[in-house]
Amino acid sequence: MFKKFNSPKEYCILPLVGVILFLIFLNSCNKGKNIQSNVQLSKNSKTIIDQTPIDKESHQKMVAALAAIKDSTNDKNKYLGDRRARQVRKIIKNAGLKSPKKERWFHHRILGWAELNLGNEEEGIKHLKLAYDLLPEVQGEVEPKRIFENIFMLGVAWMRRGETENCCSRFTPESCIIPIIPSAIHVKKEGSLNAIKYFNELLDEAPEKSVWHYRSKWLLNIAWMTLGQYPDKLPKDHLIPESSFKSDQFYPVFKNISSDLGLDTFNLSGGVVIDDFNHDSLLDIFTTSWASDATPKLFLGKKDGSFNDVSLSSGFEGIYGGLNVEPADFNNDGNLDFYILRGAWLEAAGDMPNSLMRNNGDGTFTDVTFSQGLAEMNYPTQTAGWADFDNDGDLDLFVGNETTPGAVAPCQLFRNDGEAGFIDIAISAGVTNSRFTKGVSWGDYNNDNYPDLYVSNFRGKNRLYKNNGDSTFTDIAEEIGVSNPFSSFPAWFWDFDNDGHLDLFVASYSGNIEHLAAHRLNEPTEFETICLYKNNGQGGFVEVSQEVGLKDPVLPMGSNFGDINNDGYLDFYLGTGDPGFGSLMPNLMYLNKEGKKFDDITMASRLGHLQKGHAVAFADLDNDGDLDLFEQLGGAYPGDGYRDALFENPGFGNGSISLRVIGQKSNRSAIGVRIKTNFIEDGNVRSVYRHVSSGGSFGANPLRQCIGIGKAQLVDLIEIYWPATGKTQKFDNIRVGSSIEINEGSQQIKYLFR
Repeated sequence: MFKKFNSPKEYCILPLVGVILFLIFLNSCNKGKNIQSNVQLSKNSKTIIDQTPIDKESHQKMVAALAAIKDSTNDKNKYLGDRRARQVRKIIKNAGLKSPKKERWFHHRILGWAELNLGNEEEGIKHLKLAYDLLPEVQGEVEPKRIFENIFMLGVAWMRRGETENCCSRFTPESCIIPIIPSAIHVKKEGSLNAIKYFNELLDEAPEKSVWHYRSKWLLNIAWMTLGQYPDKLPKDHLIPESSFKSDQFYPVFKNISSDLGLDTFNLSGGVVIDDFNHDSLLDIFTTSWASDATPKLFLGKKDGSFNDVSLSSGFEGIYGGLNVEPADFNNDGNLDFYILRGAWLEAAGDMPNSLMRNNGDGTFTDVTFSQGLAEMNYPTQTAGWADFDNDGDLDLFVGNETTPGAVAPCQLFRNDGEAGFIDIAISAGVTNSRFTKGVSWGDYNNDNYPDLYVSNFRGKNRLYKNNGDSTFTDIAEEIGVSNPFSSFPAWFWDFDNDGHLDLFVASYSGNIEHLAAHRLNEPTEFETICLYKNNGQGGFVEVSQEVGLKDPVLPMGSNFGDINNDGYLDFYLGTGDPGFGSLMPNLMYLNKEGKKFDDITMASRLGHLQKGHAVAFADLDNDGDLDLFEQLGGAYPGDGYRDALFENPGFGNGSISLRVIGQKSNRSAIGVRIKTNFIEDGNVRSVYRHVSSGGSFGANPLRQCIGIGKAQLVDLIEIYWPATGKTQKFDNIRVGSSIEINEGSQQIKYLFR
């Protein structure tokens, strides 16, 4: 179980990482352009890196580059900056009441929305109301949809005011989770009451079945919930059925305990990695926010279940921003590093350097992006993936960039050349893509020992780059029918049906609140569904989303997968929303039913958070054998911040084992390694398959695998297959609840705890 956060003093004390007993020898193992010295401890323990001048210079260079970006944010960043607000304020001030009413209406509407995005809610509401008051005088001069938009925006502005005054300022762990329970009902009611007024007006004036009709209906229902008066106050023709917010089946409830542990960081959208950064076998949490002045946070796990915030002492000062993070031990020194991604959605203004943060093994991190050759060309991105695509024993890096009409941004494939650093071979490898990349996943779908690459492109055909085994790739997505959905976002390889072949999940980013309202009213609406491609074992895929029940409109950003009930089948969670303040929709939890069907258990499990769901990670943070769920929450605009959530798994009565595999000839992180677990449950022999990865394309699970084994009492056999060497290790009779570590080539099992 977790220990509650007690005091600011306890929260900030840096824990003892360990005492170095013996210095064995000095070894050159840094994989930068210059060989660096380090102090090697014992085999498979951490390596402490001595920073050379070129590393320090690289770090300082990144800090300077990010400081310049921070200084230019107000003018260049269309989400975080105030340029538009400043421009329109000046126009309104200079024009006064002399300008035509249509122009005044237009400028007040634009300024109102800009102020709201900046978090200036009173100013935002004031100017949207000034525009609203001009509507009777500009009718006939502006399109009806702009009039409806004005009314809707004013309702949304008041809705956000209610969230700020209640869910943010009077936060409880149950805030903004639907169905909303009494402890989360808004105490300050003005925001929701005013929102209801404008949504009702829009429902009276907007055409039946229009976008504005459905949007207002959805938010009207949510607003009454926040006041504790749903469904009683809603007329029948405005009601979203109560069945939409209930479940017919019982599931244990996940409780948000982030505040108890001091993990409820208030921020904008960003990334998360959960793994062991300091070699104490306890899981730690690293988070980022894409705000240009937000320093990353590192929380180290403690044996009593609590966490220490060591951010200030870890070398992150000046390392601002980051919408996503991808972990890997890039230099095989035994310390887990990570890659921070920047510039997404900003088009030409997104030419920011990403950050490769090297773990020095002493509790600090150094930005080695420049010294490793990873910052020669910078493009807007939020997605990347690590894999040893050439099976040479170290990890290479694919970065999925965003090509838009205003910015050509080819994707990059950085081959890891050890001491020579990284070199971009995307052109010769044939993987430049040059589309609007939003998701990246590596997986050996055809079991030929070479990892293949799936690239999800928003509003463009997706790619499946088949690895040819000679450092080149061939796009076969359209040939084998896996290029959809058109508006795709997160994607990942996984074996959802436990048949030993990697399947492919690709989520569509097309189902907003208007589609959600219509769908839950059983009325026709057009949207793209999730695509779930089942591997046929013969080099192809069959799309089975309808067959397994994935029919709902979704709008996922952060997302990931993990076996929450330890039945051996992988479930998934979608963090939903878009930058618009009106996109208040529940994040979604889907339970895998024996690889044949997925059930939406969002409401029953109380995982339906309404705030913008960004990075997602499943991890057994309290070492009790089941996966808890961490979600980095927050929107794109300064006015849309929120607190991160940690949902504790209540337990489902099934067993598991925790398995960490460590490469020797293969990459140290063991990314791409395949694991097969055999056990007997209810008299039947079962197999569970995993491939080592950090999970989905937006949030990083631990590389150690938590493998559910249902009601089995013993794991009869574990097989670990190493694609780089083609060798298999076998271990038998592993007791339930074990946490073990296995090295490539060794027949010894190291038991950690539990």
